[in-house]
Amino acid sequence: MLVCNGPGELATWVRPLAQRLHRELAMRPLAADAAVGLQLVLVPCPNATGTEHRVAAAMGLFERILPASRFWWLLLRPRRHGPWPARGVVVFLGGDQFWTVLLSARLGYRHITYAEWVARWPRWNDRIAAMGSAAADRLPRRWQPRCRVVGDLMADLSESARSDQLLPQGEWLALMPGSKRAKLQVGMPFLLETADRIARVRPTTSFLLPVAPTTSVQELLAYAGGANPIAAFYGAGEPQLLAGAEGSELCTAAGTRIRLVEQQPAHGVLSQCRLALTTVGANTAELGALGVPMIVLVPTQHLHVMQAWDGGLGILARLPILRWLLGAALTAWRMRHHGFLAWPNISAGRAVVPERVGEITPAQIAAEALDWLEHPERLDGLRDDLRSLRGQPGAVAALAAMVRELLPALPGQAS
Repeated sequence: MLVCNGPGELATWVRPLAQRLHRELAMRPLAADAAVGLQLVLVPCPNATGTEHRVAAAMGLFERILPASRFWWLLLRPRRHGPWPARGVVVFLGGDQFWTVLLSARLGYRHITYAEWVARWPRWNDRIAAMGSAAADRLPRRWQPRCRVVGDLMADLSESARSDQLLPQGEWLALMPGSKRAKLQVGMPFLLETADRIARVRPTTSFLLPVAPTTSVQELLAYAGGANPIAAFYGAGEPQLLAGAEGSELCTAAGTRIRLVEQQPAHGVLSQCRLALTTVGANTAELGALGVPMIVLVPTQHLHVMQAWDGGLGILARLPILRWLLGAALTAWRMRHHGFLAWPNISAGRAVVPERVGEITPAQIAAEALDWLEHPERLDGLRDDLRSLRGQPGAVAALAAMVRELLPALPGQAS
């Protein structure tokens, strides 16, 4: 049983591990008569979109998927969700680690935590798969025998990014506005105007936009056009949806064409891009793992729609009466005290990729992107820096091996 919270973890942690386990073990649903099945449980998380269960279902890798809205019922009355095997393994792959402690205790299953930075409940973990020494060294000495450093699961993305979907020759730039409403409201019109400005100066540049699995092309159109009041602050106009030779395209009023990539995951085409303009979030971890240079954008001039924060204050900020005043004050405070926001920078503890936070404009970002594109040696240096942070592939295989060690012996398979 894999446990996860959001779309980024689904794409970069859950999918690769599930695929690996299916390759190594006969499991339902891919092996209909197998003795063991692969389940997915989604846990409550303020950063989730609420559509993760549909994204997971489209992967076709899980016998049973429980959405986050059913998590508490699963703890209270697990038999309401069908029979559960007497023995199993719960693997934490995102969210609050305590949820998997509760779940493994309730079902009587063994428990593995994949720890990026810290394992919070080592007493109740049968095994701890640490991303690196930072997580392993923080464990009290008595629990360290339970820990094994497996590496960064993201490092394996470069191995899986090899794709038959080769982009046409040329210079490609990725636009990644995010997947949540608060980000898309600002990100879509902002990035479309930025693309227009880049295209006017450098018309040979081509653009692509991966459609996040938790959104849709129609939603992107709505956020980019007149239905979104924020779009009036930007100059891209009402985009049109066109049928291109390789799929759907957005076309701005100025005629800039942007290829929409609906294939999931989009790692293959992203890895072929020279540069990406992206919002904060799991995007930055994926791009870093693929070695794609990026500029990370957090425009703060529309604070009233940027209230997608977690915690109690974030909840208060969304109450109708306090929403505007408290939400704007909270977001402004968070922006002033953000520290590093992009995952490569957080991982390195230094500014590897540029982060642009504040009342930034498409004109400023277009100028910066053009400067990077005009100096390919700088882009190559940034790509090398990202690759040096990524680590060696093999973490998915190592974690799968730990799962197999805890599984009960199966007929015809080694224990």
